[in-house]
Amino acid sequence: MATVPQTAAPTLIGSVQRALRLLEAVASHADGAPAKQLARETGLPLPTTYHLLRTLTHEGYLLRDKGAFYLGEAVARLAGGGAVQNRRTKIEDSLAHWRDEVGVPVYFAIYREGEIELLSVADTSSSPAVEEWADFRETGHAHAIGQCLLSQLDLSSRQDHLSRHPVEAITPYTVRNRRMLLERLGGLERMEPLVERQEYALGTVCAAIPLTVGPVAATLAISLPLHQEERLLPAVERLRTEIGKLFSSLSFSISI
Repeated sequence: MATVPQTAAPTLIGSVQRALRLLEAVASHADGAPAKQLARETGLPLPTTYHLLRTLTHEGYLLRDKGAFYLGEAVARLAGGGAVQNRRTKIEDSLAHWRDEVGVPVYFAIYREGEIELLSVADTSSSPAVEEWADFRETGHAHAIGQCLLSQLDLSSRQDHLSRHPVEAITPYTVRNRRMLLERLGGLERMEPLVERQEYALGTVCAAIPLTVGPVAATLAISLPLHQEERLLPAVERLRTEIGKLFSSLSFSISI
């Protein structure tokens, strides 16, 4: 008879287990609970309970007010971090879905605190995303994503951005100066896709769709090799018709 291998018991840290039991006990009391009550509920010796409560309070996981202990901000940050990760996963899954549906790389970016943030990209080895060969934040004037985000800002905010990140030609096709860029952005209709041809990367065409959620400017963008340019506008239109579904599937939250 073959010998069944024994699974080694995991190494457990008793103090961590006790601290977690205390946190669970505190969480069960919306109005807080004193140390003696928490010791009874967790079955911990009172001196141990006091020691762990002091440590957890010092680290911000608990708050103490008038002898009662409550959950602290550090616990909220942990929970918030999980929510952020969940939103990111939903965004990434949704972009991957539309990448497969439309057959092109899909980008998602926002404008936050005066800067362009590329948050997620979905591509494949056979249809790769554009390589970030020049800093994306510094060259917003040259790529569809940046131009689309800037088009959603008011004139003062655009001017501020371009003062910090001046218009400079990075390919022979890049918009020549600030005046020309502002004229282009000012002439766009609401929700009109922005198309850029070889302004950021030679041999590449890109298009970006504006998505404004509350006060935050956002965009979905796609890219294609120049020799496939005839696919760009049909792909944009296909993506535009699905914007409503896309928002729903993202359970959209900008604060990520």
